[in-house]
Amino acid sequence: MSGETENPSGKLSAEALARSVFGALGAPRPEVLIGPAVGEDAAVIRWTAGKFLVFASDPVVGAAKGAGKLLVRVNVNDIASKGGEPAYIAVTIISPPSMGEEFVSSIMREIHEECLRNGIAIVGGHTEFNDMYDRPVLSAALIGTAERLFSARDIRSGDGIYVTGHIGIEGMAILALDRPDLLRGILSEDEIASVAGWMDETSVLEESRLLRKCASFMHDPTEGGFRGGLSEICRLSGLSADIDEDAVPIHEYTSRAARALGFDPKSLVASGGMLAVIGEDKTKLAEEIFDGSRVALTRVGRVRERQYSPESGPPREELWALLKRPRR
Repeated sequence: MSGETENPSGKLSAEALARSVFGALGAPRPEVLIGPAVGEDAAVIRWTAGKFLVFASDPVVGAAKGAGKLLVRVNVNDIASKGGEPAYIAVTIISPPSMGEEFVSSIMREIHEECLRNGIAIVGGHTEFNDMYDRPVLSAALIGTAERLFSARDIRSGDGIYVTGHIGIEGMAILALDRPDLLRGILSEDEIASVAGWMDETSVLEESRLLRKCASFMHDPTEGGFRGGLSEICRLSGLSADIDEDAVPIHEYTSRAARALGFDPKSLVASGGMLAVIGEDKTKLAEEIFDGSRVALTRVGRVRERQYSPESGPPREELWALLKRPRR
């Protein structure tokens, strides 16, 4: 149609959100402390005395195997980034008719088991077959509770920027599960199986429980990976960051795949590694908390006072182009 332009797959840019989304947010309510914004993983609502309600909604697109587990985890991660404990979830499943009821049943079993592990009740949702889709689309809305408000307003110049675990966990796991052909010849079959197992490492709830004691802000780096997540933090705070690129933790398997397939591992969807901002006065406490933990905490840079200058266009996500490559 004339006047229309084709947009790339992925998140809307911050500019597009400002033009088309953020100006249409319904009625203002004073109990909404943190609402929709680039870089905010979840909304925070004042609830009962001393508590906050945390609300998140995220889809899973581009994954089939393990997608039910991943759906719960990406939403849990958003709640965790606000220091929340997940409690109630509603799930939407839209599936191509060709995938049949067996697929729906297997996805719901994954969702059920992951919810059991996290103490989450499934309280509603919607399920349908739709021939407008050739791949399943899963979405969920999750509610949790928190004891503390985490706000980008608390980020200060000089604060340290940290990463837990290593980056690209989710993207590499999706490749190993859905496109192992891309990894063959780069990784051994045992290594591909090991990477597929990273899907069990995509939750950052444990990291959140540790970081709540020392971090001023947390962010789950999903689409756009480390670079996208960092850009969102900077945009939200209005500050910039100095990053030691060599310090960013990248697993050997991810590095090998990135070199061979020609993608930037720092722009690969990265659930499983939390981004955190920690004040200098809490650095020692953070080291003590993570000392002896199974979770690694790596300092990768620091916040700077200079004003953030946004890059043009939305954050690049490497996964979509990889999934579209011809099968080997």
